Amino acid sequence: MAQPLPPQAPQPALQGLAFLPSLHGLAFFIDQALPQTQCTRCGYPDCAHYAQAIAEQAAPINQCAPGGMEGIQRLAALTGQAVQPLNRSFGVEGPLTVARIDEAWCIGCTLCIKACPTDAILGANKQMHTVQAAHCTGCELCLPVCPVDCIQLDVVSGDATGWQAWSSNQAEHARARYTQHQQRLAAPRRVLRSAEAPQAAPAGTDSQPAKPLQQPAATAAIDPKKAAIAAALAKARALRNKA
Repeated sequence: MAQPLPPQAPQPALQGLAFLPSLHGLAFFIDQALPQTQCTRCGYPDCAHYAQAIAEQAAPINQCAPGGMEGIQRLAALTGQAVQPLNRSFGVEGPLTVARIDEAWCIGCTLCIKACPTDAILGANKQMHTVQAAHCTGCELCLPVCPVDCIQLDVVSGDATGWQAWSSNQAEHARARYTQHQQRLAAPRRVLRSAEAPQAAPAGTDSQPAKPLQQPAATAAIDPKKAAIAAALAKARALRNKA
């Protein structure tokens, strides 16, 4: 497997989003030809990074399972490379699926919400979660993080697979949702960096840094989030044992 490229300079309109590379020329058109599921199965953190790697000849064109054979043909036409079979070590071509949460078993841990690249899952801590089907790309990133296995995938494209199951409009919508997701994640980082920036001392004041407050002795604190998840898991196991 080709190694993912390190993050590149962000696009001008997306300053502060360390995850999105600046795409120009061939890389831009390659990205347009990818399905934008942001599933990471290609070995890269998102479709944009995979497009950049293909353009720089750091990755082959047959690692996108959601795009399938039609996707490989599109990439071959853009890059001049020969059409080759999908590398099955990166997944297999399949139908479009949408995640569905069994609310009877959901413990409200929010792990799937954090994993979703298009913010398609609604919910809050200790409250039931639900999937907005119109925004779900079927990336499957929510499946491995669910501690109670309450997420299923429903096939919504019948027998159609790859680009036959996924339209250009859906790809563009997914790209827009992913960009918004990245902007949401970047906002707190920008605020934190601004707060941590050193401030100039007012004229005529002592520039010596203040002495840090004496900290109390460290105690073995329990992470409340981990404790809440552990309690919810115990409750879920108890319910299943009674079923």
